[in-house]
Amino acid sequence: MMPGTRRKTGAAPWQAGEQGAGEASVVAQLAALKRMTVVELKAKWESLFGTPAPNNSRSYLELRLGYRIQELTLGGLSRETRAALDLLASEIEGRPARSGVIADSRRPVVGTRLLREWDGVEHTVTVLSDGFAWQGRKFKSLSAVARAITGTQWNGWRFFGLREARRGEERWPGTRRRSGGSLAATSARSESGGAR
Repeated sequence: MMPGTRRKTGAAPWQAGEQGAGEASVVAQLAALKRMTVVELKAKWESLFGTPAPNNSRSYLELRLGYRIQELTLGGLSRETRAALDLLASEIEGRPARSGVIADSRRPVVGTRLLREWDGVEHTVTVLSDGFAWQGRKFKSLSAVARAITGTQWNGWRFFGLREARRGEERWPGTRRRSGGSLAATSARSESGGAR
């Protein structure tokens, strides 16, 4: 199953080498689409979507019907994935997006100051609504800020201690809270060490 998809409630998980009745039914229905005429495909469209087919393009009808059959049998995209795709489509089409930015659960609140010590120098990064600010310069990502600070490629979330903690690992190793909700990372490793 694709990331961001969810299985229809009650559907058994698919395992390699096994094919449930639902999956077998889907395969049979998809194979049947190839044998249908355009008129039959349009009738199938009406039965699955409840509206007349938008055009007579055989390839379009087959692709969209195939997706719909799988969606109805196996489940469709999650609510979060649909929302992210809607925002991306709005951005591409030039329409103003509802929230303007796709939310990242790791992203700190706008105005938060991230403090990181590197080579004995404390660096302060401010979270903006559309990026990050460091030393008067604006960056689109934390990775770009980390690269500017260190001169090497880093995962920005890891560099500033914002990545998801692994089981049995501290969420904010070596960090202390500062007033205003900002974090201060005090155990930064210099160029000689540290996971990147």
